[in-house]
Amino acid sequence: MRTRTTDRLPDAVDAILDQWARERPDLDVSPMGPIGRLKRCAALLGHHLEACFADFGLSLWEFDMLATLRRSGAPYRLSPTELFSTLMVTSGTMTHRLKRLETNGLVQRVPSALDARSMLVQLTRKGLRLINRAVEAHVENERRLLSALPATVRADLDHHLSVLLSTLEQSSSAHEDPRGEAERGA
Repeated sequence: MRTRTTDRLPDAVDAILDQWARERPDLDVSPMGPIGRLKRCAALLGHHLEACFADFGLSLWEFDMLATLRRSGAPYRLSPTELFSTLMVTSGTMTHRLKRLETNGLVQRVPSALDARSMLVQLTRKGLRLINRAVEAHVENERRLLSALPATVRADLDHHLSVLLSTLEQSSSAHEDPRGEAERGA
């Protein structure tokens, strides 16, 4: 059996690791611990975030799009390409999502001052009021979700996750071609 630290209660991932240790004692499954916990935390956090956004009639993707426009600064507008690059979605997905936000009166398309042939996406007054309220609740929700962790643990967690993210981003960019498209397996 695996050895487990005693400074915490067992979690769902411990049960999985114990099963693998029993069934495949020859296999070092220790990488499953942090990755399994990250995946489980992400799923559980997602539920808490979605519940907060639902209070404002928003889904996660709607919040992300409105927040991206809001944090771009006044006049809160970006090109569709800037939006879908930042949000890591396809242009087809972006088009569908923009239509929905336009229908709800949260964004509008405005002509670009630099290129009369292109349009920019801009928050409406209604969209700006909504995202300002929603982001305040979102930050408070995140603060509440992390409140059980002491400040030093939060800082250490943030640092270690930043290191992991950096490593994963470097690994991902190594698998992209010069045009920025991920290589596909044959």
